Amino acid sequence: MEKALISIIVPVYNAVDYLHQCLQGIQRQTFRNFEVILVDDGSTDGSAEICDAFCREDKRFRVIHKKNEGVSASRNRGLDEAFGEWVCFIDSDDSILEDYLDNLKSATKLFSVLLASKR
Repeated sequence: MEKALISIIVPVYNAVDYLHQCLQGIQRQTFRNFEVILVDDGSTDGSAEICDAFCREDKRFRVIHKKNEGVSASRNRGLDEAFGEWVCFIDSDDSILEDYLDNLKSATKLFSVLLASKR
């Protein structure tokens, strides 16, 4: 049985100092069925080029380049593009552990069980 797809939305704005580490952490996930939507919010510091490079090397990554409108607009644009059954947001200056998505998936199963028991 195919595991549910998780869409990871990463708003990016001038995060060149942190972005590479953030995206490598996402790539190393033990849960493998995910897509990454990078929303470059008009970065001027080289972040856009980092996004492009990750998209070239890993087909699970895609980037949307747009004019600067703020983090909320970036998250909403990512939601418009997401295909996943589940969505999570990771900020471009965040670092995540390799089992982050596995833990997220386990939590969603627990939540589903708890919700079903309340009916």
